[in-house]
This record gives sequence, structure tokens and C-alpha cells, in this order.
Amino acid sequence: MLRDSIRDFAENEIAPVALELDEKEEFSIELTRKMAEMGLFGIIVPEKYGGSGMDYLSYIIAVEEIARIDGSQGATVAAGNSLGIGPLYYYGNEKQKEEWLPRLCRGEILASFGLTEADAGSDAGASKTTARLEDGEWVVDGSKIFITNSSSKLSGICTVQAITGQRSDGKKEMSCILVPNGTPGFEAKKMTDKMMWRASDTGELFFEDCRVPEENLLGKRGEGFKQMLETLDNGRLAIAAMGLGGAQGAYEIALKYAREREQFGRAISTFQANGFKLADMATEIEAARTLLYKACSLKDAGKPFSKQAAMSKLFCSEVMGRVVDSAVQIMGGYGLMKEYKVERFFRDYKILTIGEGTSEIQRLVISRHIGCFDV
Repeated sequence: MLRDSIRDFAENEIAPVALELDEKEEFSIELTRKMAEMGLFGIIVPEKYGGSGMDYLSYIIAVEEIARIDGSQGATVAAGNSLGIGPLYYYGNEKQKEEWLPRLCRGEILASFGLTEADAGSDAGASKTTARLEDGEWVVDGSKIFITNSSSKLSGICTVQAITGQRSDGKKEMSCILVPNGTPGFEAKKMTDKMMWRASDTGELFFEDCRVPEENLLGKRGEGFKQMLETLDNGRLAIAAMGLGGAQGAYEIALKYAREREQFGRAISTFQANGFKLADMATEIEAARTLLYKACSLKDAGKPFSKQAAMSKLFCSEVMGRVVDSAVQIMGGYGLMKEYKVERFFRDYKILTIGEGTSEIQRLVISRHIGCFDV
């Protein structure tokens, strides 16, 4: 029922405007609020905080179905839940949860996760943004880049990872600080001219003598890096779902086209070269779905899932790459035209092999889990 209702919504509400929003590079507040009305934000949050109280697999299926139609809207939902709501739900105290979660679940505002910096991508520990405690306030200075859901009129709060001191072993002490949008000293600028997710909101954030109350610390001081790693584990499942959904969408478009397009007097789907491509696409999608759903079942059961999350993110994103490449090849010149939709899927897939840990980082994580070298 969940899959059917979200699929119906995506086909009837998102599909008709996806091309126009992509062309205009426009983040749609109206569409985001409609997705909120569908309950797509706060799916895993308990009802007492305004959420739907569902399991993680339900959330992943929702992202999959949105991404089957449009990656930009899939990114808004995925980041809104995994990176926005997730840290507050998992690490926030009761006061923080009661203050922010109901508004986030209703879609009144969106939350973002300020991690990536100009010189700190895969090496998240290289962050330079700082937060010092002064007269009962955190004073934040620094910048973040490529932050989803951070700069639109709906953006309400950002979880900022910052250096708050030095540990006893000499390494940086990292903590997460909640900084509401609009706080003096906090400026968010929309990033444009993107190849992918052109209808999602991507921002560059600047903090200069930005002051927030000491109580805006998320969780315990010094646990920011641990919180970040766990947040990325959860987020990788959502990125995998976007790869799975995108692959499914591109495959369906290519299959429909191949069955309708005729060359040499017959449908091109009957030619072995195309039939084998479509068979490989269907097989890899099914394998990706099985791997991702297994990872979700482990998380829902409270079992370790970090290895399977990395595997799912790696495999699903790269499967989408192979599927969209084959889809364009099957459709030929038409596959390169925007009106045939596959062109947008082709552009959107690439970010999935980069965001929330590149494919190379996923292979590093997996190799650690299987014992190639010490952690």
C-alpha cells in the first residue's frame, strides 16, 4: 500500500513538472509541502513527535519510488530524513526533539547537515569550521559546501559539525551544533549551474561570529565525528534507494521504448543485442533491491549494518550508472533528448557515486569490514 500510494503521487504530482523544474533549476516549495502532506518526512519518527512511526525499510521504499520518477525530489526527501531529521531524532535531547521534530515532520521547515567543506570531503576529519564556548554561547566560524536543503525559504536549521577543542590524544575534538537558519552571522547561498539534481536545493554556508546558546550542542561534546559516521551509515541506505529507484525508472523507460520502436520491420526489443541489455538491467536491479532490503532489515532488527550499507550504496549507485548508460544506448539519439527523461537520469546518477562517501570510500569501508587491514 505504501509503495502504491507513493508511486501514484510521484507519477501524478512530480512527473508532470519534473522537466520544467530541472530546466529552471527551481526548488519547488509547493511540491515539497505536498510530499510532507504525504507523510514523506519523518517516516521513521515516532508519532509523538509528529512522525509516521514506520520502519526503515518503509522509508527506503518511499525514497525508491520518488527517485524512480525524479532524482531531485528523491534527494529532497532523502536528505530531509537521513541528514536533516536523523541527527535530531537519534542524538537530540527531549527538548530539542520537541522543539524541532514536529515542524520538520510536517514539512514546515527542512533541516540540513553541515559536514562537507571546500577542503574536507572524503577526509571529513580535515574540517576547519570551529565552535568555541564563550559566555554560555557557541561561537561558530567557518564554511560548508554542497549542503542539501540548506538555502531555500523552507530551510530552518542546520546541524553543523565543528572543531570544539582538542582531545587528550592530540586529535581534533569534533562536536555537532544546531544552528537555526537566520541566526546572525549565518549566511546560506544557493549553489547553481549543477549538472544533476537541478531541482533540489544545494547551498554553501558561511559562519562568522555566529552565536547560538550552549544548549544547542547535539548529544555530548566531542561525539560529533561518531555522530557523523553513524548518520552517513543511515544516509547511505537512502542514497542506495535513489540509485535503485533511478535504475528502475530508466529501465522502464528503455523497455517501453524498445517494445514500441521499430527498425528493419520489427520492435528493437526483439533484437538479441537489446534484449540482452534489458535482461542484464533487470537482473542487476533485482540484485540491488535484494541487497538494499537486506541491509534495511538488519538496521530494523537492531543488528550491525554498516558493511551492508556501504555495499548497498556502492552497488546500487553503480548499477544505476550501468542501467542508464544502456538505456541511452538502446534509445539512441532520442536518449540524449530531455523530453525522453532518460537524459535526466543519466545526469543524476553520477552524484550517487560521489555524495555521502564516494565509491572509492565505500570500497575502503567494505575492505575494512572484511579484514583486509586494521581499522
